[in-house]
Amino acid sequence: MPESHVVTISRFLVDQERLHPEATGAFTDLLSDIALAAKMIGREVNKAGLVEILGRAGEENVHGEEVQKLDLYANEVIFKALDHTGRLACMASEESEGFIPIPEKFPTGDYVLLFDPLDGSSNIDVNVSIGTIFSIHRKVSEGPRGDLIDCLQAGCRQVAAGYVLYGSSTMLVYTTGTGVHGFTLDPSIGEFLLSHPDMTMPEPPAKVYSVNESYYPRWSEPQRRFVDHLKGEAGFNSRYIGSLVADVHRTLLTGGIFMYPADSKSPNGKLRLLYEASPLAMVVEQAGGRASTGSRPILDIEPTDLHERTPLYIGSAGFVEQAERALAGGSKI
Repeated sequence: MPESHVVTISRFLVDQERLHPEATGAFTDLLSDIALAAKMIGREVNKAGLVEILGRAGEENVHGEEVQKLDLYANEVIFKALDHTGRLACMASEESEGFIPIPEKFPTGDYVLLFDPLDGSSNIDVNVSIGTIFSIHRKVSEGPRGDLIDCLQAGCRQVAAGYVLYGSSTMLVYTTGTGVHGFTLDPSIGEFLLSHPDMTMPEPPAKVYSVNESYYPRWSEPQRRFVDHLKGEAGFNSRYIGSLVADVHRTLLTGGIFMYPADSKSPNGKLRLLYEASPLAMVVEQAGGRASTGSRPILDIEPTDLHERTPLYIGSAGFVEQAERALAGGSKI
């Protein structure tokens, strides 16, 4: 890319802010703070195999899963990068049981941040891509310091969402409801540069499905028939990384469908609605795709619990619709 055409994320955010004369700059600064936290997390992820920070922390998170040391680091980095800025009313993290108030010594703002600090952390020790997922809402409670109801909002009311992929390069992808844009970190200058403007799901999409087929025996009969159809007469190829952010990112770039179905051991699904499914759904739908539970849009769900779980079918709109028809028991997929 010619140097004259290089656009940093800071410049891009300022240019977008100028399209809204009523903007105060708080939202722009909030996204800049998230980008800074992503750089710090990315730095540690990239050297995880070289320092003692790699490994297990010896405790479990609220979901009963063993917490990795980098999980704790990422959670702390995001909190500390945003707790004092006066832009947030409260936060919620996949790693924390309850909603996270802003410390009393700091001012508060009008936004709410929900985040999965390090999704796919079970892949850390084997050097597979992992990610951070974030969701931003406006505060709806009357108090100045936020409340649980500020976090329990349907995905359709998100004002921004995105993810950071820590892979062969570090990439930040986000939407504010007017398109999807991707930025790749240039480590030589420590800046996210605009690399994927106006991302859209490709047409025609790649005939690719992504799902953990080791759970096949636990799936419903309609789910099994649908996957059999895809890899049989439909002629789909299978691509599964086992890291949610990486699998959805690939699906966004190439088209196809990613599935995390409900099964006999997880009848309500396994992915977290607020920290994983809703923000990724907003990104993909802004790019022209669809996200569903298999029977209803992800973004329409009114959450009742911070750690509510859901099945997820996400990707090219036509393929997600096929999945919905198959799960409904229709004879025509």
